[in-house]
Amino acid sequence: MTKRLTTNLRFGWTTGTCATAAVNAAYMAMVTGAFPDRVSVVTPGGKEADLEVAFTDQGQDWVKAGIIKDAGDDPDVTHGAMIIACLRQGLPQSGVTFTRGDGIGLITKPGLPIAVGEPAINPVPRQMMAEAIDQLAGALDGPRDIIIEISVPDGAKIALKTWNPRLGIEGGLSILGTTGVVRPFSCSAWIASIHRGIDVARANGLGHVSGSTGSTSEKAVIARYDLPEIALMDMGDFVGGMLKYMRRNPVANLTIAGGFAKMVKLGQGAIDLHSARSQVDFTALADLAAACGFDHDMVANANSVLDVVQQGTPEMRRKLANAIAAAAQKTALGVIAGAAVNIEILVVARDGQINGTAGTITP
Repeated sequence: MTKRLTTNLRFGWTTGTCATAAVNAAYMAMVTGAFPDRVSVVTPGGKEADLEVAFTDQGQDWVKAGIIKDAGDDPDVTHGAMIIACLRQGLPQSGVTFTRGDGIGLITKPGLPIAVGEPAINPVPRQMMAEAIDQLAGALDGPRDIIIEISVPDGAKIALKTWNPRLGIEGGLSILGTTGVVRPFSCSAWIASIHRGIDVARANGLGHVSGSTGSTSEKAVIARYDLPEIALMDMGDFVGGMLKYMRRNPVANLTIAGGFAKMVKLGQGAIDLHSARSQVDFTALADLAAACGFDHDMVANANSVLDVVQQGTPEMRRKLANAIAAAAQKTALGVIAGAAVNIEILVVARDGQINGTAGTITP
């Protein structure tokens, strides 16, 4: 039984769902000679997507259809992108095969769920498209040996805004999706990219990776360590997603770098550091800061962590930063729950200087 989505925020559809819909439309035209106006796809999660066919074209031995990706109310860099499937008949007994069109990435490093040298079309979307061909071939008495080429106009440019270059996916986007649905503000694609970053680091034998909350803290890590680009993870606010995955897939050494406010929240037990989902407890911060020479009442009534930091002398700020780092490390080690991972915390000021540290990295 399929489920239709009911929510105040609009759900969207993954690139995998859109590619499957495009394959449906192109195959129908290949067999019947007519393109449908809309196609319906049931996602792996059992939800039904009814999508408009936005682009069609055909030649002597190929047929194309395109779907415009709608990410719903989720902030997604691929929202509005055209996902195009070009279908050709393959050799007898070849089954369904996949090729890389313009704007689709090429896998160049191990550790991803697709082999090196393959187009960046993940296993679940491949399965969705292969099953669509199988079902339509049965219903329409059509061919089952099909070459599917997926392309995304401007995909190479869009991919520069994603993790793909760091993950060793060159030249374009990935066709993604495990449930087929983009959940509003779940940031599932970001968290999945963190997980793939850990996988790539492990597959390439790295013993030290970093997770940074932003570009300033990442630059501090780069200045401190000579790490390859694939070791640098743009963790953002999702320290929990990184740590929980690393608990099951450990790397020997992990450096977590972030500004004062986010590291305060981590030290106070928050593992989602976004301002909408966690807040600084200024009373608890005041207790910590008082031991470093700050006025307790001033900190307890401060408007921001930056306001607190600016009130102290350089020595007081250093002591507070070290205390914040120690608390953050304690939280992180609790999430790791005994996994063989050394965790280092770097508290980074707005000017990029490391003000406080906790933990050590082993060779």
